[in-house]
Amino acid sequence: MLPSVPDFSSAAAGFFLWIELFSAQETQNTCSAPESCLIWELPVRVNSCVDFHSGRSNNPPMPRPDTARRVKSYSAADGYVYQYYFFEGNRAQRNGSPGGEFTYVVSVDRRSAYPFKIFVLQSALDNWAKLNGRPLSSSEEYAVAKMRLFQAFDEGAVQAPVAGQPPREVVVDDANLEEMLGRLGI
Repeated sequence: MLPSVPDFSSAAAGFFLWIELFSAQETQNTCSAPESCLIWELPVRVNSCVDFHSGRSNNPPMPRPDTARRVKSYSAADGYVYQYYFFEGNRAQRNGSPGGEFTYVVSVDRRSAYPFKIFVLQSALDNWAKLNGRPLSSSEEYAVAKMRLFQAFDEGAVQAPVAGQPPREVVVDDANLEEMLGRLGI
């Protein structure tokens, strides 16, 4: 028994659509498609999973690809040419003091790379903001960390950590924040 076909005579395109019914004795619907058409409330065909998402995927989930990093070079005062790239920035604490942690990956010989961290104390940023009437933007804070990285390169302070030890780091505090901002013209 076929259902009554909706009247499409008023439709501009004049297309005609109807859905074929299958009896309950034929193959059962094994997908999670709706039991009836949402428009005319007619039963749906067995292979309607093609049109309706079944909830399960035939493609396994893929891991996110690594971010393409822009490797930069810096010729330090100590004679080395360092290659580095920014890896990540996080809010963190050191000895109970909050601040911004900026992690760079550094290489001296182009064969091995190691992390190096710059920690910008929040107290130094807050003190600067009180004196200057405005806080540093996140871009300016990143630039301060990068200037401190360059200073560490020039001092020869950037070295690979001893096996099993955490990455080495330098700090931006009240004593050197003005010097870093001076390099930036802020």
